[in-house]
Amino acid sequence: MGMDRPMKKIMFITGTRADFGKLKPLIRAVAESRLYEWTIFATGMHMLSRYGFTVDEIYKAGFKNVYAHMNQVYGEPMEMITANTISGLSRYTQEYSPDLIIVHGDRVEALAGAIVGALRNILVAHIEGGELSGTVDEIIRHSVTKMSHLHFVANEDAARRLVQLGEDLSSIFIIGSPDIDVMLSPDLPDLMVAKDYYQIDFENYAIVTLHPVTTELKTQEQNAMEMVDALIASKRDYVVIYPNNDEGCDKIFSAYEKLNNNPHFRIFPSLRFEYFLTLLKNADFIIGNSSAGIREAPFYAIPTVNIGTRQRRRYNGDSIINVDFDKNHILQAINKTDEMVNLKPSHIFGNGKSTKYFMEALAMERLWMTSKQKSFVDIKTERLNLFG
Repeated sequence: MGMDRPMKKIMFITGTRADFGKLKPLIRAVAESRLYEWTIFATGMHMLSRYGFTVDEIYKAGFKNVYAHMNQVYGEPMEMITANTISGLSRYTQEYSPDLIIVHGDRVEALAGAIVGALRNILVAHIEGGELSGTVDEIIRHSVTKMSHLHFVANEDAARRLVQLGEDLSSIFIIGSPDIDVMLSPDLPDLMVAKDYYQIDFENYAIVTLHPVTTELKTQEQNAMEMVDALIASKRDYVVIYPNNDEGCDKIFSAYEKLNNNPHFRIFPSLRFEYFLTLLKNADFIIGNSSAGIREAPFYAIPTVNIGTRQRRRYNGDSIINVDFDKNHILQAINKTDEMVNLKPSHIFGNGKSTKYFMEALAMERLWMTSKQKSFVDIKTERLNLFG
């Protein structure tokens, strides 16, 4: 990009502790390059005191160009959160006028960002599209894909799915998952530093992350209780992280009340991403239904007890044990992790060079020339006999 041209303006949207952890290395690279103007639109769980008001973590990371938007009150339904995000984001884009909006994953904040960009004729780039999951999240992820002009995906499998969705191959960039860059960083805190920071006295421990499944609300509380009962019966030590704020989270919080004053459990609204990675890297296993058990844990060769349907259609490697919400089955899976030694790290989500590939893509003139008028690209197939 020539110095005689105005600097391109990039807006990053983050709504959770998890997506900020993945976006952070990309934001930092953009900020340090001094080739672009940039801003962070922080909303969602970042703004809720129940989850630790994690917008503060964005500031503590050294980022000053932050617009904080309260898009919900606790318990508000997801469709209203989406509408509130669209409203606030639309007003902010009117003032900031970004050239590129960057969204991540499959949350409603990403959907809102893609909608605003598409309708306001602003380029939208989607990080980690083309992946599968077992809930409404997958619908949101693919919807974000269809409203995005540029795609930064984790691997070839994801890229193929985007082609199936009618996306132009020239708009797809395989960069890996940005969190792998952080996972390989020499700057991660030592285990003792992480334990001291969160006052975790356990010598050995596992990590618990259970999120609501919005299509299974009727069984959510019973499912959570089956897991809680199994954890208690295992007589092991656990670091428990709050569920996200999807509908049904109250059912999980209700089940977690059974853990109060139990010395085998330390419960946190959220953990700093780098501290979480250090704790994960040194855990005996991770249990629940978080994507961390599917993506980050296999990279560190840490066993995963994946419960229920939330992640069933995603990567399923040797380190992952899939089990249903049954106390005895969960206990059996927990005990099986003791046998899972000499696991090999999985590199299916990248090699730690996502930031490099991302910045190389931004430097391409053709990226900024991408047409905002999208066209569906048909795949040539044999004629389908749909009507017999």
